[in-house]
Amino acid sequence: MADLERLKSNNFVIIGRAGMDFYPDPPGTRTENAEKFVAYLGGSSANIGVAIRRHGGQAALVTSVSDDAIGRFALNELDKYGIDRTHVSSVSGESRNSLAVVETRVEDHQSVIYRNGAADFEMTIEDVSAVDYSAYGALITTGTVFAAEPSRSAAFRAFELARKAGLPLIFDVDYRPYSWPSAEIAAETYSRAGTLCDFIIGNDVEFGFMAGSYDKGLDKARELAGSTASIVVYKMGEKGAVTLTRNEEFRTGIYPVDALKPTGAGDSFMGGFIASLAAGFPLKEAVLRGSACASIVVSRVGCAPAMPTTDELEDFLKKHPGPTAAG
Repeated sequence: MADLERLKSNNFVIIGRAGMDFYPDPPGTRTENAEKFVAYLGGSSANIGVAIRRHGGQAALVTSVSDDAIGRFALNELDKYGIDRTHVSSVSGESRNSLAVVETRVEDHQSVIYRNGAADFEMTIEDVSAVDYSAYGALITTGTVFAAEPSRSAAFRAFELARKAGLPLIFDVDYRPYSWPSAEIAAETYSRAGTLCDFIIGNDVEFGFMAGSYDKGLDKARELAGSTASIVVYKMGEKGAVTLTRNEEFRTGIYPVDALKPTGAGDSFMGGFIASLAAGFPLKEAVLRGSACASIVVSRVGCAPAMPTTDELEDFLKKHPGPTAAG
């Protein structure tokens, strides 16, 4: 079992992609009608890094970006948000950075993701082996890193090295079917990764996928919490979440807001949740604070720039009437 007290260092190494998000502007515009777009940092792992930085933590990203203008855009954005990119490598050839075209609208929302020949899948065992894991409080990753080689083997090697250094492993399932060669490979790989991790965060569909049946997702979460994981958060959208440990299970609601878009909530939840645990908040309160962060992000334009600071989170919690009853 990893030393969970290390979280209090508030310094995290994050494995996974950084890319570019395009938003039709002004908000509410359909992509096919757009005459202007705005660009922001994208990629789930980069977004989590921004969220942690906004809460006063330190974050270092391990990934690969394309050696072109879009890759350099991602590097500049990481610098802007104060994310350590010492271990972000640039790869040449035909690999390209991830690009997402995302609408700031809820009704008939469209997100178009370009992931062919993704540069972040070129992350190697050599890349992750160069990291001094003892310098960090935990390793965070999202499931996308396991979708292709050599990134998959590199991520599992990072798990081994981080575990040897005593780091907790934090895993956001983040299943994206379009990134995987088959559902069978994804399920097998996620199950392997899940048994290695101390914290596992996912939604009901993702846990159902891991279980092989969508109606068995909560059973899968309970199985992991009762065997290998210290904390499992089973998210259920508008119904809130179920949080499980070996000693307790509790449900929490959400903070209703007028959403501008459905994207970014999971990354913001992860950042707020982990930052709150690092700050010493009890588990249930940390889950609720993560949920509040998710609500803030969906009510703002963008993902990375929408991540709230700790002061903004506290102000939101002070003014909001409170979470819904647990579903």
